[in-house]
Amino acid sequence: MSKSSRDALREFFLLGYDELRARLTRRLGSAELASDALHETWLRIESADPAGSVQSPKHYLLQMAANVALKRLSIENRFVTLTDAKMAIGLVDETPDPERAAIARSEVEAVAKALAELTPRRREILLASRLSGDPLWTIAQRLGISQRLVELELRDALAHCALRLERTIVQRFGPKPSKRSQTDEDPI
Repeated sequence: MSKSSRDALREFFLLGYDELRARLTRRLGSAELASDALHETWLRIESADPAGSVQSPKHYLLQMAANVALKRLSIENRFVTLTDAKMAIGLVDETPDPERAAIARSEVEAVAKALAELTPRRREILLASRLSGDPLWTIAQRLGISQRLVELELRDALAHCALRLERTIVQRFGPKPSKRSQTDEDPI
């Protein structure tokens, strides 16, 4: 690039910087990448050896900056992130992200509130059955009530918690409710 070509490129670069940046941002889809590419283009203009003349400084600078950006992107794509490497060898971080942790905390609070709304006997039956895994007949003996009453209290406790948490109940035992009992009552 000849001395006069370098001067023309510098002048066009300085005067048309905003236009170059806007066009490059549209072309690359990133204002940051466009700015970085233009910065490196300026450094290349300054360190380039004089050669032939440049017919269209605007197109020359845009092409030069686009080539710089593409080279930078190809170099960045060669690098593997730590997360990618962990996933490739099977080391996945099981720690929940902040959003999932916040959701879990709010669900725990909702469960605690729903449990607090239960009668003491229903709460004891639910916790013994679902957390401790005690058989229903053992719970019935401990409370001095029938196993059938334990089943009814457990069903009501689960229904209450499901309602408060806006969840559907997954039935683990007993006969499935008939479709007729799940629909609204028949009109009179």
